[in-house]
Amino acid sequence: MCIRDSVIGGRGLLGVPDEELEFLLRRVHQGEVSFPLRRSELLMMKTPSLAENGDLLLGLDEQGVRAVVVAVLAERRARRG
Repeated sequence: MCIRDSVIGGRGLLGVPDEELEFLLRRVHQGEVSFPLRRSELLMMKTPSLAENGDLLLGLDEQGVRAVVVAVLAERRARRG
């Protein structure tokens, strides 16, 4: 892993399927997530890929999690066309 990767979270959220990101976003909208976001919260949601690959989201507040997840989903959808 290069220095740049360690600074921005390595693979970011590439290993997390859209379904898990959408599930997290729904839970955030419903007020069912505690902040700052912790790995234990992701594990309790039973989102294995997110718990394993979601380091980029750890420690963020509600606005930060919303912003990152919405941006990732929008970018993925734009790439699909």
